[in-house]
Amino acid sequence: MVKNLAIIYLLISVLSSSFSFSQIKFDSFLIPSDTLNRSRRNAVVITEASLVSITLVGLNQLWYSDFERSKFHTINDNNEWLQMDKMGHVFTSYQVGKFGAQVLNWSGVSKKHQLIYGATLGFGFLTAVEILDGFSQEWGFSWGDIAANASGTGLYVAQELLWKEQRINLKFSFHQTKYASQSPDKLGESFFEQILKDYNGQTYWLSVNLHDFFKESKIPKWLNVAFGYSADGMLQGIRDVDNSLLTNINRQRQFYLSFDVNLYKIRTNSRFLKSVFNIFNVLKMPFPALEFNKKGCVFHLLYY
Repeated sequence: MVKNLAIIYLLISVLSSSFSFSQIKFDSFLIPSDTLNRSRRNAVVITEASLVSITLVGLNQLWYSDFERSKFHTINDNNEWLQMDKMGHVFTSYQVGKFGAQVLNWSGVSKKHQLIYGATLGFGFLTAVEILDGFSQEWGFSWGDIAANASGTGLYVAQELLWKEQRINLKFSFHQTKYASQSPDKLGESFFEQILKDYNGQTYWLSVNLHDFFKESKIPKWLNVAFGYSADGMLQGIRDVDNSLLTNINRQRQFYLSFDVNLYKIRTNSRFLKSVFNIFNVLKMPFPALEFNKKGCVFHLLYY
């Protein structure tokens, strides 16, 4: 273990030295424009349009081609997975919309247009995916998913209109569970598949920055209180579809109270580090946590 840590430290030192000069140039590049920078804006629009188009075409050709096509139809899946899939939609819409607004801000686009064209990026993209679902026999267009997408976008836009900052961030954490091995086709085989598919191991958090609500206090600017939601005991979308009571017996919702770190509030003069912190700020930091479920209250020394 000590040897491994020494190697990691050496690699970090070498990489830090190699990138020190590049970082100076990169920092100036990352500074948001005070006025509309048309070249930046055009680059952002072209890049986003290309990525969205390639992703949708790729999904249509690679993912949906494995399932039988059908006429456009809707489904009601609101009672599946104890709504953990809906939380995933809220989280994704929020994060993609946040990114869309931030890159337009970097381009010097007005606040109004950041919210109209940037913050809605997640909602627009996920709605397009939902339409593809509507033409797949396996899935279907879900109004519940659309409502979840709108909620994620609304959370970002509402805070910008109310406070002109994100005092409440949506975050994510994951841990592997025993359920994936029991149903690998639905919950994933590899670790990365399980991150996306195993709802038992996912937790979604509302991470609230305390200093933002108490500006005159001495509370550290990076300290957050986090409220989490997760679920457990799920091998399939709904409970006992075959009425055998052989699966999903212990399905339950779980609520969490914990602390968190707002990485974006950590002081640094480096725009590069600020950008890195912003990327990793989507993840909830491991901390002690209180879990509340139908059986009572459980204390976790370290929850992630």
